[in-house]
Amino acid sequence: MGIQYDIHNHKGIVWVRARGTARDLGEFQPYCMAILQACKEYQLDRILCDERDLAYELSITDTYYLVEFLADHAPDGSRAALVCDPRDLPEDLFWETACINRGLYVRVFTDIEEAEAWLVTEPPPSGPDPKTS
Repeated sequence: MGIQYDIHNHKGIVWVRARGTARDLGEFQPYCMAILQACKEYQLDRILCDERDLAYELSITDTYYLVEFLADHAPDGSRAALVCDPRDLPEDLFWETACINRGLYVRVFTDIEEAEAWLVTEPPPSGPDPKTS
């Protein structure tokens, strides 16, 4: 079935609602590029991805390469919140850790209101940008 998604600007946040099944890196890269293109188009650096209806079948290797891909393409200073089904939390927390280790500012949630609150209230990280240090 692949990934189907809707992207729009809502209150200064790029909101994404995804559904379907992600089987490999080739299905995730176009999805991620569409999100990053929307950030550029809307001139926004906050992203909320509601992926509660998206099933993941990525290997650990594909997850690692996805994070590298995002680290290479995400705009500096951007912040992303991923809202997942609680059953996917262990895999998504691994993804979050890998992203943070690559200098991305992301967090995984199971509650959409918490995710939105984090996006609008959390100050940017202090200190040197991990992507450039």
